[in-house]
Amino acid sequence: MDNVLTTFVSDLIGRLHGPFSFRFVLQPLMALIYAARDGLADARAGRPPYFWTLFARPGERSRLLREGWKATTRVILFGVAIDTIYQLIVFRWIHPLQLVVIVLGLAFLPYVIFRGPMERMASWWRTRSIRSTPRSFDPGADDTERDRARRRHRL
Repeated sequence: MDNVLTTFVSDLIGRLHGPFSFRFVLQPLMALIYAARDGLADARAGRPPYFWTLFARPGERSRLLREGWKATTRVILFGVAIDTIYQLIVFRWIHPLQLVVIVLGLAFLPYVIFRGPMERMASWWRTRSIRSTPRSFDPGADDTERDRARRRHRL
């Protein structure tokens, strides 16, 4: 058992300097792009931060995890393909547990961690720009003018 664990850890560490090491930058970057996209959508919809909601609201956990998997499917499949090729070149064998650890660590984990902060930054930015926008309120204006002003200022 000790030999298996040692081999597992040394194989994972050895990936940093082997072929395809670009994936250690590319996969988290792609996950961050998807996290930013979904965090902005959360902010527009007024939803709470993703990671916090996973723990605080058990009723929504399965829906949120499905949504996260759906959003990162391309990144995860890309990671599986790259790591499979890497393992075939270096080990001439596929180690499924290492594959799962690498793919989840490089794709899904960054998505889950950064989606909430992206939502918070977008919400902060949005409320800051709304508060700093001077609004002229004309009590004599009709409802259509007020609606246009609200849409213009995203209220």
